Amino acid sequence: MTTIRFLAHRWPAWLALALAVATFADGLPPTSFLAALLVVMPLCYLAFGAVRRDLGAPGDRRPLAVQTAGLVVFCAWAAVALLLDGRTALYVVAAGWFAHALWDLAHHHGGRVVPRAWAEWCGVVDLSGALAIVLLV
Repeated sequence: MTTIRFLAHRWPAWLALALAVATFADGLPPTSFLAALLVVMPLCYLAFGAVRRDLGAPGDRRPLAVQTAGLVVFCAWAAVALLLDGRTALYVVAAGWFAHALWDLAHHHGGRVVPRAWAEWCGVVDLSGALAIVLLV
């Protein structure tokens, strides 16, 4: 694959980087906003899975259980961040964003629940966002 075709094929990553730069260009958004996104992220995965009918075959609730567990974990992570103050809260949010990037990677690799382009886009947003939070704290 030529370099240009490779770069064009990675359009979700480039779009994600542009969004991350725009989000953090003026500094850190409020901790509450960053924590709220930890809740929105797994909700998107559940919505995609429902629309794509990829949350398990009849009688197999494991995919739905995994997505629901992810939602619970990321909601709890966000709640903990909101209970903390200052830099500690931001580091907890950054760790949550990094954890969600790993969640995205697993979905990208598995090719289920969400489109691979979404998992790639979200993973780059999460990873670059986590790095930006840590660097800007």
